[in-house]
Amino acid sequence: MPASTAPEPGEVPDIDLVKRCQAGDTRAFDVLVSRYKGRIYAMTYHMIQNETEAWDLSQEAFIKAWRALPSFKMDSAFYTWLYRITHNVVYDWLRKKKIQGDGEFDDSRTEHRIAAGAEAVPHGDQAPDTAMKNAELGKRIQQAIAKLSPEHQQIILLREVEGLAYEEIAAAIPCSLGTVMSRLFYARKKLQELLKDCYENAA
Repeated sequence: MPASTAPEPGEVPDIDLVKRCQAGDTRAFDVLVSRYKGRIYAMTYHMIQNETEAWDLSQEAFIKAWRALPSFKMDSAFYTWLYRITHNVVYDWLRKKKIQGDGEFDDSRTEHRIAAGAEAVPHGDQAPDTAMKNAELGKRIQQAIAKLSPEHQQIILLREVEGLAYEEIAAAIPCSLGTVMSRLFYARKKLQELLKDCYENAA
């Protein structure tokens, strides 16, 4: 769901909840957490491939967001601002892991089927062999994404999983529109190389 999606009828807009938070209303922040915790967790998990750490980092991101809310000038969408905070939290964690020599992808970690592969799964009941092939494909896609650089993982996640527009991605990272398009091009090209055998088998 793109960050710019309008609220559902009867749903309090983010900007109103933010104003309440800035006035000290913790219940308004609870609403924001409930609204975005799933997306923040999914984004974090896809970047680090560790379920427990992803929950911890998501919680840390929300804590930092609460502390920073008084200085939020509402010059961008709340989710864009929240994403920036989460991005910094995750990258700090990744840098520390790299320094400690523990930044490699671990295939034994808890596996989730990523949303990016969902489009390839037919609707309705599947034959056992078809379901197995789709599960294997989802695993291969996830492993391929894990081999990308952090910047390319991020761009694939925001575009293919989160469904954000180029302009929203540029605001969230932040970077220029040209950088978004360039990174996305090279990330997709790298994924095609990593999944070349999958394409050949499907032909």
